[in-house]
Amino acid sequence: MKLRAWLRGLEPRVLAEFDRPSLAWLRPWLDRHDVFSFTREPLARGLAFGILCGTVPGPVQVMGTAFLCILFRGNIIAGVMASVWTNPLTIVPIYMLAFSLGAWILPGEHAMPVWNGSVGGEGFLAAVGEWIRAMGWPLVVGLGSLGSLLAVNVYALTQIAFLLPVWRRLRRMRARSTAGG
Repeated sequence: MKLRAWLRGLEPRVLAEFDRPSLAWLRPWLDRHDVFSFTREPLARGLAFGILCGTVPGPVQVMGTAFLCILFRGNIIAGVMASVWTNPLTIVPIYMLAFSLGAWILPGEHAMPVWNGSVGGEGFLAAVGEWIRAMGWPLVVGLGSLGSLLAVNVYALTQIAFLLPVWRRLRRMRARSTAGG
């Protein structure tokens, strides 16, 4: 349980940072207890929002995660850290998986567009942009579905990870009470 103690020790230090004059204007929105709380529910919400917003292209990931965490009282730090699961190394496989999922969900035949660019060098980003644009609706539907599916699973797994020690302790207490009495 050292991780839980470390997370709970982190909370007062994060909240103390908002005593700085430069961050005082953010205090009305961020002064809610759950936004920086490392307890079960805010942490699960923050991770789920980070995973969900991680599928959104570009720099909107962090802003979207922070907005959802503030709005629904999730942990912003965990959410922002979870949103970086999509990065330049993972974005292509994630988009390919999202396209496949979207093609499976949508009616009709959808083929993965062929990559027409070279890896690295001049024009690489333009080629990636054109490849993503060619994916169309299967990618859009797949990203939303993949993000939602992963967010629900991360939320549930975080809840289970926090409740597992409680369930074990309860089982031990029941075993002792039936053996002793």
